[in-house]
Amino acid sequence: MTRLIFLGPPGAGKGTQSQTLAEHLNIPHVSTGEILRQAMKEQTLLGIKAQNYVNSGELVPDQLVQDLVQERLSQPDAGNGWILDGFPRKVTQAAFLEELLETIHQSGERVVNLDAPDEVVIARLLDRGRKDDTEEVIRRRLEVYRAETAPLIDYYRDRQKLLTVNGNQSQEDVTSELQKVIAS
Repeated sequence: MTRLIFLGPPGAGKGTQSQTLAEHLNIPHVSTGEILRQAMKEQTLLGIKAQNYVNSGELVPDQLVQDLVQERLSQPDAGNGWILDGFPRKVTQAAFLEELLETIHQSGERVVNLDAPDEVVIARLLDRGRKDDTEEVIRRRLEVYRAETAPLIDYYRDRQKLLTVNGNQSQEDVTSELQKVIAS
């Protein structure tokens, strides 16, 4: 049973690699951004709450994101495994997730840290050509990542759940290394 959490800086390839791996393993790729968009589109109770925050330009609160993750991981297709992309982002969310997984009897998760140097991810993000991807904005996102999300690396390392994969190689090589690391 494969349950993976993907960590890594913006532009490290988490989305691409987690989708590829989820297809390879035939398990759901659970992206918190996708969950939010889907819940808002379907106008679920949680989606309507989230939409109110989005409409007013505010961040969706942790509790609401946690409720959405709990709802998604409780669905039947997640019973055989999943890959979480975009959650947890903070140690408090990781602690919540740990408790949730115990409650729904889905422990045994491992954490993949897709590591890549700042200059590499900056170049990748600039190559995407999105309007909001200026070098200044990207550097700020990396600062926020280091401050808020990077402590998760230590959190999961201390729990001996951390697997680190070099994200500074070709997409195919990263995929191959991921498959080897997860199979071991």
